[in-house]
Amino acid sequence: MISKQKMKEALTFDDILLPPYYSEILPTDVDPTGKFSRNITLKVPIISSPMDTVTEHSMAIALALQGGLGIVHKNLSIEQQAEEVRLVKRFENGFVQDPVTVSPEDTVEVLHQIAIQKGYKKIPVVDRDQKLLGLVTELDYFFPEDRNKTAKSIMKPVKALVLAKDGTSLDKANQIIKEKRLNVLCVVNKAGKLTAIVTRRDLEKNNNYPLATKDRFKHLQVGGAVGVSADLMERAQALVAAGTDALVLDSAHGHSKGIIEALKKLKKNSKTKHVDIVAGNIATAQGAADLIKAGADGIKVGIGPGSICTTRVVAGVGMPQITAIMEAVQGRGKKDIPIIADGGIKHSGDITKALAVGGDSVMLGSLLAGTEESPGETLLIDGQMYKSYRGMGSLGAMQHGSKDRYGQANIKDNGKFVPEGIEGRTLYRGPVEKTIYQLVGGLKSGMGYLGAKNLTVLRKNAKPVKITGAGKDESHPHDVVITKNAPNYFGK
Repeated sequence: MISKQKMKEALTFDDILLPPYYSEILPTDVDPTGKFSRNITLKVPIISSPMDTVTEHSMAIALALQGGLGIVHKNLSIEQQAEEVRLVKRFENGFVQDPVTVSPEDTVEVLHQIAIQKGYKKIPVVDRDQKLLGLVTELDYFFPEDRNKTAKSIMKPVKALVLAKDGTSLDKANQIIKEKRLNVLCVVNKAGKLTAIVTRRDLEKNNNYPLATKDRFKHLQVGGAVGVSADLMERAQALVAAGTDALVLDSAHGHSKGIIEALKKLKKNSKTKHVDIVAGNIATAQGAADLIKAGADGIKVGIGPGSICTTRVVAGVGMPQITAIMEAVQGRGKKDIPIIADGGIKHSGDITKALAVGGDSVMLGSLLAGTEESPGETLLIDGQMYKSYRGMGSLGAMQHGSKDRYGQANIKDNGKFVPEGIEGRTLYRGPVEKTIYQLVGGLKSGMGYLGAKNLTVLRKNAKPVKITGAGKDESHPHDVVITKNAPNYFGK
């Protein structure tokens, strides 16, 4: 029965502002480093949502290079999702420990297909025992004239290669590449077997992207989504085998028996327990506490705040996002488990607010869906470019695999789903790098206003105030006709 006490007030981003604080800090001096999970730190605390119109390998790569993180969606077959993860892990590698290789009998046709499908143009040639025999590059053949020639007939033999011994440090390997002007450096053990390669391209990427999110092997980091479904363990194990750095146990109602039992199962399994597992979504203190008790390495917060989500109007359930974040922080207590604010963010200032009230990072959907790297379809309508964008609770997404997220896994008839999201389009915004630059710039500006050199000080100095509708109107451009759009403002 509902209590006779006064009904609790709940607030979202547009309901509050952060008053400025005495500052000796410039925006260029702040460090916005946050956390995604127990063991994953982000120099840019932004994560792309595991939605099928937001995150596949292109988005995950682009975000990781900028210092954020991408979570590959699960509306794919297990092998397809695992391959998306592999593409991220192989994009930038310090040591490529499982390089693509060919046998000496493989033809130029095989090499050409590898170049087209995977982008690799410098391929080691090995025998059945993985002993290095030579190296073939795109300069060693012409296609299609040489399509029937074997790798053995065109390769540069191992005796002509500069090699590194197994155990060589990455710094030393990079030094060899620079000194010898190499494109590829092969690493071999005492038996002459290939153990890894290092490429000049990756060295250049290391220099160009100093904030990149990487694991201890200098590979880009990435996450993969799983759900409470029959293929949970098979999918999770395949993603871990592909190299995922985290699993995101994703549900519209994370404070549920199914999620808690799945979380415990993943934390106990010998093949999945060593990677971080983020669980959600929740919106209450008890929800956060129960998931942490079950072993979650990160908590995803947000029930219905997304622009394409209709949960709150279809089901009548949810919590305004600022209050939901504060609830999760309360439920976390003194545990060092990151809180990810997922959904409802429309402007860079909303990121500042989410982190100020206790979030450790934010997850974005709509702000990234319009970028070049999102997998959504590009549309041209009346001379304006758009990208398709849909909620994972939309009818189309549920028909393609997300029905378990909304507790409808047992429904076989596609006409019987009860959607909790819509399908639409969003303005095309170009490369995601430009969007991230503006979002981080706004966050740093906010931190500068609050005299916060890092997120810990931001939370200490932030004293949010509730504002009225008039205050919200006053916060946006008003009494003027905008004649030229700013790159970081898209209206109310």
